[in-house]
Amino acid sequence: MKAVVMNGIGEPDQLDYVERPDPLPGAGEVLIEVAAAGVNFMDIGVRRGIAWTEMPNPKILGVEGSGRIEALGEGVADFTVGDRVAWVYMPGSYAGKLVAPAAALVRVPDAIDDRTAAAVMMQGLTASHFATDFYPVQAGDIALIHAAAGGLGLFLTQIVKLRGGTVIGRVSSEAKVEAARKAGADHVIVDSEGKFAEQVLELTNGDGVHVVYDGSGPVTFAGSLAALRRSGTFCWYGPVLGGPGPIDIMSLPKSIKLGYAVFADHIPTPALLRAHTTRLFDWIAEGKLKVEIGGVYPLADAAKAHSDMESRMTTGKLLLLP
Repeated sequence: MKAVVMNGIGEPDQLDYVERPDPLPGAGEVLIEVAAAGVNFMDIGVRRGIAWTEMPNPKILGVEGSGRIEALGEGVADFTVGDRVAWVYMPGSYAGKLVAPAAALVRVPDAIDDRTAAAVMMQGLTASHFATDFYPVQAGDIALIHAAAGGLGLFLTQIVKLRGGTVIGRVSSEAKVEAARKAGADHVIVDSEGKFAEQVLELTNGDGVHVVYDGSGPVTFAGSLAALRRSGTFCWYGPVLGGPGPIDIMSLPKSIKLGYAVFADHIPTPALLRAHTTRLFDWIAEGKLKVEIGGVYPLADAAKAHSDMESRMTTGKLLLLP
């Protein structure tokens, strides 16, 4: 099979498109022919040496995708050969074939194509966690969503709107305004320097927002604090761009609640994984949730996909096709 491996920590030129032996499924596992693999900032974090440091190089990148079951390991009874499946965290997904535990897979319904399934798993489930679990948005709530034109931001905007909330989206350039508005953002702020809080307060009559979803790194931390109302919730996520540094808890203003949200806490069991994914698939099939695929690349061009994502010029989800 073909695969994309990381040879060492560094820039996208550390990625190579190589030939690897086809893997074999063990007990409780299945062999999948990968149809599409998602590109995530998590993958860039691995390449930069932020995660998976215990795994020796060269290693196959990628954690998300969709495909069709090609073979079953011993004891697998829930799936059959030919079933279409998707997954959200399975290291080694930048490859033509993948072995995964059956318990980590979800069935893909006929109404959802392979690319859509691959595009919604990581960012869709993350957005679901943020808006229905970490801070369950209620009708009338106002949310500030950073990187509102990115793959996660587009899903998060739509889910907040589905739950009756108002969205203030922040984007880094005028070129991204239309994508954020198309997803349903009620207001869009263009800002690349972290100077957005004053505009947020103006839009909320000085009260601030009920919740901030911020994965944009240290540059936006102070502004997000300032944009919250009393007893508001700060949802911090995304380790790739770094954290805000040490925090004196008694310096936090306005009785806010601050937490680090991790999507894995949304799907700690196979039953929850499948229930939450089914809800996403249902929303898509019903036309309530749109999936914006911003770029499709041959698997061999994974390095270009990484470069494009890091440039901050892309919108929506990026996919690799084996």
